[in-house]
Amino acid sequence: MEKPSIDNNTPDTQMRKLVAIMFADMTGFTAMMQEDEAKAKILRNRQQQTLETIIPSHNGTIVQFFGDGTLSIFDSAIDAVKCGIEIQKELQKEPKVKLRIGINSGDVVYDTKGLYGDCVNVASRIESIAVPGAILISDKVFDEVKNQKEIKTIPLGKFILKNVKMPVTVHAVANEGLVTPTSAQIGIKAGSDKSIAVLPFVNMSADPENEYFSDGISEEILNSLTHVEGIQVTARTSSFSFKGKNEDVREIGNKLGVANILEGTVRKAGKKIRINVQLINTADGYHVWSETYNSELEDIFDVQDEIARKIVNRLVENFAITEKKENIIKPRTENADAYNLYLKGRYYWNKSNPEDILRAIKTFEEAISLDPNFALPYCSLSYCYSFLGSSGLMPPSEAYPKAKDYTLKAIELDPNHAESHLSLATIKFYHNWDFEGAEASLNKAHDLGLNSSLFNQVHGWFLIAKGDFEKAIEKIQQALALDPLSLPLISTLGDAYSFAGRFEEGLEQYNKLIEMEPNFRRGFEGRGMIYLAMGENEKAVKDFEQYHKLVGNPLKGLSSLGHAYAAAGQKDKALEIEKKLKLREEKEPGVLLHMDYAFLYTGMKEYDLAFQYLNKTYDQRIGIACLGMIFCIRYPMLKELKSDPRFKELINKMGLKE
Repeated sequence: MEKPSIDNNTPDTQMRKLVAIMFADMTGFTAMMQEDEAKAKILRNRQQQTLETIIPSHNGTIVQFFGDGTLSIFDSAIDAVKCGIEIQKELQKEPKVKLRIGINSGDVVYDTKGLYGDCVNVASRIESIAVPGAILISDKVFDEVKNQKEIKTIPLGKFILKNVKMPVTVHAVANEGLVTPTSAQIGIKAGSDKSIAVLPFVNMSADPENEYFSDGISEEILNSLTHVEGIQVTARTSSFSFKGKNEDVREIGNKLGVANILEGTVRKAGKKIRINVQLINTADGYHVWSETYNSELEDIFDVQDEIARKIVNRLVENFAITEKKENIIKPRTENADAYNLYLKGRYYWNKSNPEDILRAIKTFEEAISLDPNFALPYCSLSYCYSFLGSSGLMPPSEAYPKAKDYTLKAIELDPNHAESHLSLATIKFYHNWDFEGAEASLNKAHDLGLNSSLFNQVHGWFLIAKGDFEKAIEKIQQALALDPLSLPLISTLGDAYSFAGRFEEGLEQYNKLIEMEPNFRRGFEGRGMIYLAMGENEKAVKDFEQYHKLVGNPLKGLSSLGHAYAAAGQKDKALEIEKKLKLREEKEPGVLLHMDYAFLYTGMKEYDLAFQYLNKTYDQRIGIACLGMIFCIRYPMLKELKSDPRFKELINKMGLKE
């Protein structure tokens, strides 16, 4: 197929114009011509007739047909994307035409022979990495359409395109009926395979208790790769979800959206270690390389670094690592026993239950006693105490200062440890409501190369607090791209859409979540919140009743249900909820239900009481309730609350804007 001229030579007679450029190309046409020429011509004619009808209706102009493809221009990027959506939906009908569409915008030079300029070249290259049924757009086009409620998009990342000097950020249009490719699919088509998931290494030791070590080694390699620019690394939550499962790596790659899988085994006996690793291409399931390492525990950092280096060399084009280059994995301690205890502490931490968090704290403290200058256990202790404070297992006034002290100590010992700056950002944000300080710490973590799922999630929450919902959606989408199987992240994206007033997209996320896991109670609560915002009060009641049922405690998970009862005109039931909240206070001395009361009384239109409890939450700043309060002030269903002068006074105290 011969495409129109897209070089950068300026013709003698020329005009210049700012346009949106669409390339559309039918896939498989040449092969089809060889197999069934008549069918190929029918489909090509159907494509051409469809484009000739739809493009002018969206204020577009077909500049050139070339074989089985088309080059068109539009004065508006929004028109171009809407046109592409209509074209793809039409060509999904029988007889189906497999079409790729790529859209870019920018300044072009044109004459009677064609279009010229870099932006034309970029549009062509974006179309070439698309998959049939998909529409890919550049970052420039995304900036034009991101506030259009009828246009849905997902970020795919940055890609190096042929004959394009700088990497290009690409988004996929994600409207219903369109194909939305994964980052891995696009990366492979772009000639790049820089995406990887590190599966938990299998413990082959005689002692099953050594599982902490095999998990820890794989997690350390995973974390180190997240700091290498240009590599997309699946988060631990998603990659470790395959632990103990015997799934085909091709299927795992498809679920996680990665082109490569690293798997391995670890055998530990005393201080002797044997690690077997294999890098596997998920497209065909073949091994790219495999290797066995025999080492002493004291040399474990060298082994990890060598594995990480080999992965980077395989995944990053022209990424020359020599002995003079800085190590990917830096030895954080020279005490092998302290490192061993640190891995064991991480193993307990990842179990995410109160009993094991306490075991983790004890283990991290033991690691510090062996090496007081080892920064990582301090950072991990910070996360442990933040967990205790946010979950109500320790008074926030005790937990958060501990968390902050440990984080600051970690930064003092290692100022370039990005995760410590992220920990400090979460404390400043969630507990102190120091938004300026939180932003500075987030920027520091980013500058140190951190681009993990957790980083993007925290950044997304921060942007929600600041009221920048569209940017928050982008960040949470990035987090989800790195952690695609995370149910909480899907829920968070649904919330972000709700805050932005994009209710249908929020419902899509929650419907997807409930389909994936019908017992994930947050799915019903989040969907109920959207129904409240839409005025669908009966539907909200139904979802909140299911949420309360899944909570499994007659006195818990009631405030949203009480709000919905009141909104639906069932005041008697709302008053029953109030009684149950008071009964819970009697049975659980010390429990603080300020946010529960605030939300209930808002639904009952008892605004004096609602503000009374909101101010109590502000005064005490109780862990997760702090985040709940940010939720509360951002939820769109609380219009009456937001119109009250006391609302502005409250958010001013919080350091936020309406």
